[in-house]
Amino acid sequence: MEKLNNFLKTSLLGGVVVILPVAILASVSAWVFQLISGFIAPLTRLLIKDSQLNVFAADVVVIVLIVAACFSVGVLVRTRLGGFLYRQLETRILKLAPGYSMIKQTVMQLFGNRKDSPFSSVAVARIFGNETRVTAFITDTHTDGSYTLFVPTGPNPTSGLIYHVEGKYVQPVDVSVQDAMRSIISCGAGSAKLLKDVPAIRSGP
Repeated sequence: MEKLNNFLKTSLLGGVVVILPVAILASVSAWVFQLISGFIAPLTRLLIKDSQLNVFAADVVVIVLIVAACFSVGVLVRTRLGGFLYRQLETRILKLAPGYSMIKQTVMQLFGNRKDSPFSSVAVARIFGNETRVTAFITDTHTDGSYTLFVPTGPNPTSGLIYHVEGKYVQPVDVSVQDAMRSIISCGAGSAKLLKDVPAIRSGP
């Protein structure tokens, strides 16, 4: 009877381990698709009006067209003429629009290739000045040697808090952003790789 109970328990847990991540991934994907669909709804309605496509097919077509347009514009601005035209457009028109510069800087921080952009440098920090350590991303460095850090919450790394910390309390670590994100999403599991070089942080100020 005990063997049967163990078999049923392990089989059930094994099924949960297999099915639950897939179900969560499907739910998150569906939520993201619905979010994107809401943004592109005006374009989708125009496409449906002029075609026989259903809503889902129209959403997919619009998304593909937007991706293709972004790629085409990206290729264009890499050329000398395209870069010149873009700079003229930005300098003479776009920068006059309220909020454009702030929006562009935010987008560049998130998607650009700048070395100081968020989620490009991982650190372990003592934000309270004691031995409590947190996983953080260096978002800015300052002339006095201090850092601005973004400390994400687990398991959702898109929310968190911003701290301005003295340099002596911050230790950059040689860990990829993917590994750090994986540790945050899994609520700290797999932090051994993140902390293996941390002993250099001294106790006390």
